Amino acid sequence: MNDISTISRREFLKDSTLAGAGLVLGFHVPGAGAQTGKPGISGVEVNAWVVVRPDNTIIIRYARSEMGQGSLTSAPMLVAEELDCDWKQVSVEYASTNEHIRRNRIWGGMAAVGSQTIRLSQDYLRKGGAAARQMLLAAAAKRWAVAESSCSVAGGVITHVPSGRTLTFGDVAIDASKLQPPKDVKLKDPKDWKLAGTSVKRLDIPDTVMGRQRYGVDVQLPGMLHAAVAQCPVFGGTVKSFDAAAVQSRRGIRKVFTIDSGKVMVVVADNWWRAKEALKALPIQWDVGANGNVSSESIRGFLKAGLDVPTVPVARKAGDADQALTGAAKVLEAEYYTPYLCHAPMEPMGCTARIADGRVDVWCSTQTGEGTLATAAAAAGVPLDQVEVYKMQNGGGFGRRGGSQDFTRIGVLIAREFPGVPVKSLWSREEDTQHDFYRPAALYRMKAGLDAAGKPVAFKARVAAPSIFATLLRLPLKDGIDNSAMEGFAEFPYAIPNVLNDYAQRDTHVPVGFWRTVGWSQNPFARECFIDEMALAAGKDPFQFRRELLAHEKRPLGILEAVAKAAGWGTPLPPGVFRGISVTEPYAAFTAAVIEVSVSDKGEVKIHRIVQGIDCGYVVNPDNIVAQIQGSVVYALTAIGRGEITIKDGRVEQSNFNDYPMMRIADMPKVEVVIAPTGGFWGGVGEPAQAPIAPALCNAIFAATGKRIRSLPLSHHGLTLVKA
Repeated sequence: MNDISTISRREFLKDSTLAGAGLVLGFHVPGAGAQTGKPGISGVEVNAWVVVRPDNTIIIRYARSEMGQGSLTSAPMLVAEELDCDWKQVSVEYASTNEHIRRNRIWGGMAAVGSQTIRLSQDYLRKGGAAARQMLLAAAAKRWAVAESSCSVAGGVITHVPSGRTLTFGDVAIDASKLQPPKDVKLKDPKDWKLAGTSVKRLDIPDTVMGRQRYGVDVQLPGMLHAAVAQCPVFGGTVKSFDAAAVQSRRGIRKVFTIDSGKVMVVVADNWWRAKEALKALPIQWDVGANGNVSSESIRGFLKAGLDVPTVPVARKAGDADQALTGAAKVLEAEYYTPYLCHAPMEPMGCTARIADGRVDVWCSTQTGEGTLATAAAAAGVPLDQVEVYKMQNGGGFGRRGGSQDFTRIGVLIAREFPGVPVKSLWSREEDTQHDFYRPAALYRMKAGLDAAGKPVAFKARVAAPSIFATLLRLPLKDGIDNSAMEGFAEFPYAIPNVLNDYAQRDTHVPVGFWRTVGWSQNPFARECFIDEMALAAGKDPFQFRRELLAHEKRPLGILEAVAKAAGWGTPLPPGVFRGISVTEPYAAFTAAVIEVSVSDKGEVKIHRIVQGIDCGYVVNPDNIVAQIQGSVVYALTAIGRGEITIKDGRVEQSNFNDYPMMRIADMPKVEVVIAPTGGFWGGVGEPAQAPIAPALCNAIFAATGKRIRSLPLSHHGLTLVKA
């Protein structure tokens, strides 16, 4: 591991961005080499994860970010489980990003992305709790001069079993903090869990429902100034000229200027409304560059051309698909399309920054404290260890506040103009919608061959889409494949002997980024709907067709069967109601969905029932998994029904919720959740839950109407989602 004294800002920025993209980095077990605990108001640090107060309350540190996904509760539950403390005495605080850097990334990954908070940190979270427990027990045994094996721990109390003597964690915390952390710790078998695996009330909910929660947009500091920003309507353009005199004399205006090599126009005032209104009135001429004529139609044509390129990088290959297609009794071919999508979090982008005496303080909603810190350091031109990031509750993230840290860079660049003064930059809803890093548009061409008995003998899929890794992260693609673009095709689970799935990289001027569930949010729509087309051509039931092709895959087959059983697949439905089904394997988890719909003559699609299941290996907080799946349904249906970002004259046409609408509470369908963990692995939850929804819904619509949906949103097909 690199030491902070030798690592460069460029290296750190790259590493933290990779972590934000869902890639795991190597590090030692947190707690090893932790600073010696010292008594104080906040308690004694036993190790990096656990602080014990004199009154026996426990502080568990949380290194990731919270944006409604609930891991602020679930992650500390794993620490507490191994610590054997009383959960009622636990409070949670964010780990300091600055201290994280000074202590050589002691808390591991800080990014809340890619459904990795539990699945990629569960091991060291549990070891952190277990190590602290062992140190506390050792300290008690030493005080009593007895063997550690004669002592037990439960509920934050250490008992010498033969004598019945007891000590609390608070009694021995100082002594424990002076001990060397154990090199090896034994973790509990999940079957012995007492806290983990139970439904625990989320710690952030009371403040959220009572209006006490503080988001990045809520930051208030003494003497704070406010900035409104505007970027060229055409991506990549710059400010050609502006007339500052037209607004400079307005009340409260402090400065009118550009930053980032003329890419961003800024107005700073004593409150945000004045800054925003002055910016709106400011005469600006933009240099739109070479992309002023790009449209959705020209982009789709560019993607279409990618489908016809003779040779492109291959993501998955088995046998000889072309040869098998030549000899197939029946050949199917179809093209599917998914549009650009905006993240549209309720809290728009923003950042509060203060630069003073070579130090930078940043307050913002972020999905990656490390990425924010690295971006702030680069923008301010200071060493990494001279930055502190105060992570606020995220008012929605969905990937927007992860790998793309443009809001941090803009906020810090603005603050550089006002040394010693905190400046809050806040984007308008229109700026947020029209300068996103969008989910990529994608075009799919699939081809399949069946033998005379209807058994699949070949499957081909080409995905033509922009590369997030190449354009946002500026990373070389291994073997020419963007892994996010090929999710669901590279992992292809079906037992078809001849497969060829490849990728045509088609980058446009539209910035793309990690949108919730990334490629798994769109690729299953094409894959699973085409699997249904194959089942129809084979004359087989869609569920049974999948069962046969997944007979060799225990876990996807298991969740498919569990969901089908819960939904009563094959049993009679009310007149006019039809079912659709799908199965997916995102983020090391396995999900399936059955959706029941009816469709009126007016194109009104009523969702009567959604049955969705997940096998994520182990379950930490069941109630939170239910909430995550329900939330994923909201996000997915919002996109499926009317979600689309369109381009005209090089710019985004949508601007606010009036033309990029969100699903309303009154439209929420009934969702039944099947949690079927099989153990032996750790899968994600928050993002996998969204993957099977679009194909299951569109397959149900086909069952109801005989009309195959091969592009989204549904509104383009004269269909609207309505309350059942």
